Amino acid sequence: MNFYHSVTLDIKKCKGCTNCIKGCPTEAIRVRNGKAFIMQEKCIDCGECIRICPNQAKFAVTDDIEKLKSYKFTVALPAPSFYAQFKEGTSKEAINAALRASGFDEVYEVPLAAEEVTAAIREYIKKNRDIRPFISSSCPAVLRLIRVRFPGLIRNIVPVKAPVEIAAKRAKETVKRLYGLQEREIGAFFISPCPAKVTAVKQPIGTSKSYVDGVLSMSKVYANVLKNIGKGRHHSIFGTSGKMGVGWGRAGGENEALDFGNRLSVDGIHDCIEVLEEVELGRLTDIDYLELQACSGGCVGGVLAPENRFIAGVRLKKLAEKLASKTGINEAAVIEDFKRGYHFLEEEIKPVPAMKLDEDMAKAIKKMELLERILEELPGLDCGSCGSPNCRALAEDIVQGRASETDCVFKLREKVRQLVEEVMELSQKLPPTMEG
Repeated sequence: MNFYHSVTLDIKKCKGCTNCIKGCPTEAIRVRNGKAFIMQEKCIDCGECIRICPNQAKFAVTDDIEKLKSYKFTVALPAPSFYAQFKEGTSKEAINAALRASGFDEVYEVPLAAEEVTAAIREYIKKNRDIRPFISSSCPAVLRLIRVRFPGLIRNIVPVKAPVEIAAKRAKETVKRLYGLQEREIGAFFISPCPAKVTAVKQPIGTSKSYVDGVLSMSKVYANVLKNIGKGRHHSIFGTSGKMGVGWGRAGGENEALDFGNRLSVDGIHDCIEVLEEVELGRLTDIDYLELQACSGGCVGGVLAPENRFIAGVRLKKLAEKLASKTGINEAAVIEDFKRGYHFLEEEIKPVPAMKLDEDMAKAIKKMELLERILEELPGLDCGSCGSPNCRALAEDIVQGRASETDCVFKLREKVRQLVEEVMELSQKLPPTMEG
C-alpha cells in the first residue's frame, strides 16, 4: 500500500535527538545512524513531531498559492479556526473580503458547512441506536489513529463527511449553476490549521476523491490576508455562518453545536488515545457521542495556525457570541439532503495493519513469542537511547529485523563487560608448552 504524508523530515536538519520518537502517538518514528526516519504505515500526520522537534527537522508539505492560477474560478475555504487568528473585533466579513483581495474569487465559510454536518450527525445518531459511543469523523488525524491503533472501533465512526468536503462540494455546485463553469475549472482551496487535513485531501478516507483541489497552510495565507484587512467589502454568493459553525474551531465546539444526547469532548492526541482505550474496553457505552480532536485546544491548536491556541480559543468564543444568528443553514432542507445520502461517506473505512507482526498468523504468533522473550531481557527503562521509543518497540524492531539487541546501551554494556572478562581470562592463560 502506498502512503501519502504531509508530515516530512528534512534529514539535513535532523540531529538524532530522539525528542520526536518519544512524542509520536503511534510510535511511527525511529532514529538509526544518528538520523530519524518515519515509518509510513504508522504515521497519522498529527504533527506532534513538528511541534516537538527543536531543530525544525519536521515540516508539513502544503500547496502553494500559485496553484490558484490553474483554475478559472477559485474559492477559499477558511477553517473555523482561521477567524480566530486576527485581533479581537475583526469580523468574518472583513476577513472574507481580505481573502478575496488576496487572490480568491469567492469565499465559502467552512463553518457554514459545519452547521450542515451538525444537522446530519444529529439525524444519524437519532436513527442509529445500536452503537455507543459514536465517534466524530471531523478530525482526520483521529480517523487515521483509529485505523492504525484501534481498528475495532471503525464501526463507531459516524460515516459523515468532514465539513471541508461539504463546503467544497456546495461551493462547486453553486458556481457551476451561477456561472456555467465546468467543475474542472473551479478550484476549491482549504486554508488548513494542520497537516492531517492535507493528507485527507491527497489520500482521502471513505471516498475515492476529495472535492478540495488544494490545501494551503494557514500560517502562509495569514500574512497576505492581514495586509489586506480593511481593503474593500465583499458579499458572498454562498451566505454566511452563525455561532454554531464558528464554534467548531475550538475544542468542545462541535459538541455544543450538536446539542443532543450525552456528549464527551477530548482534545490532545495522547488524551484521545487514553479515551479510545476506554472505549475499546467497553467502558463508555453511556456516552452517545465523542468529539475527539488531535490538537490541544482543537483546531485552534493546529501546528499550521500562527496564533497561540489559548488566545485564539478565547477570540473564537467571543466571535461566536457576537454573531446574531445561531446558524446560516436551512436545517429542514439539509435534513432532506441527508436522507438522500448527500453527506455520507461513499466507501467503507478500512484498517491499516501497521501493528501486525506478520500477515501469516502462524508466523505472527512465533514473532510475538520471540518479542516477549526479548522484552523480558531488556531493562524496561524506556529511555529511547536505542532509537526506538520504548523497550517494547525495540523488541518489535529486533523481531522485524530493523534493530539488534546491542542497540540497547545497557545490553551493549553488558556484552562489552562479558567480552572484557573473556579477554582478561584469556590473558591469564599460558600456552601448553609453558604451563608448569
